[in-house]
Amino acid sequence: MGNTILKNKWMVWGLILLITIIWGYAWVLMKAALDFMGPLTFSTFRFGTGAVTLLLFVLVLKAGKPPRQMWKHLFVVGMLQTAIVFSCVMYGMQFVNAGKSSVLLYSMPLWSSFLAVKVLGERITPGKIVGLVMGMLGLLTILGWDIFFVQDPAVIFGELLIVAAAFSWAGSNTYYRLKLEGMTQLQVSAYQMLFGTIGILAATVVTEWGEPVHLTSASVFYIFFTGVLASALCFTVWFVLLSTIDMVTATLSTLLVPVFGLFFGWLILGEKLTGSIITGSALVIAGIAIAQVFGREKSASRVDM
Repeated sequence: MGNTILKNKWMVWGLILLITIIWGYAWVLMKAALDFMGPLTFSTFRFGTGAVTLLLFVLVLKAGKPPRQMWKHLFVVGMLQTAIVFSCVMYGMQFVNAGKSSVLLYSMPLWSSFLAVKVLGERITPGKIVGLVMGMLGLLTILGWDIFFVQDPAVIFGELLIVAAAFSWAGSNTYYRLKLEGMTQLQVSAYQMLFGTIGILAATVVTEWGEPVHLTSASVFYIFFTGVLASALCFTVWFVLLSTIDMVTATLSTLLVPVFGLFFGWLILGEKLTGSIITGSALVIAGIAIAQVFGREKSASRVDM
């Protein structure tokens, strides 16, 4: 799949647009799901559903089991990408609203860019630096300057958890590029999600055992949408993108997710779109455009984005 995408940059951007829209919409559902069950319980249902879906595809497509020496690397990615990221995010969302949560998590490109330079030795062109700075400034504008002032300690705790999740996701991206690029993206996505689900399940048993779970048509829809589409589909596509284009470009594109998240919050939940949100969203989009127009660098092995 990666070789086909490599030849068509429009297909790359089509996939980026697809996953950012789905992930943006998923933020609304993740917040709504907290009305029906605990945050870790929901994550267990979500990623359990995603892992089963992917393992069925592995079976049907006869993708086979990963080589034995890769299991430990899949375990590490599963802990970083699934268990830590979404345990921290879902727990933090109890104290932080959905829009602000998505903005904080998508500070990930900043950490990923730093790790790409320090660990992977990737070069960041001046255009991409300008685009990244503009994008992060846009996120800060959306977030609001209130983050720098005195707040409820519970809110600060939730925000720190989500920032920790962003760094864990960046670490997962880097570790994938170091250890797992030779594997098929379907295998990576399926088995890392399986290990991540086991990690979340263990945390759920310890912290939320016996808490009420309300399975209704709405909550089941939230589980299946976030499990099958936002997790199984999107994370498989995400690993394809990480194998196809440089990590800075891939992660920078995810800055669109909180923009879509805020849009769907306005469209579906009636959340207010303030001037700072509109301005910040414009900065994010402008930053991505600048990075792509002025940040190009020829590469023989990856898509020239």
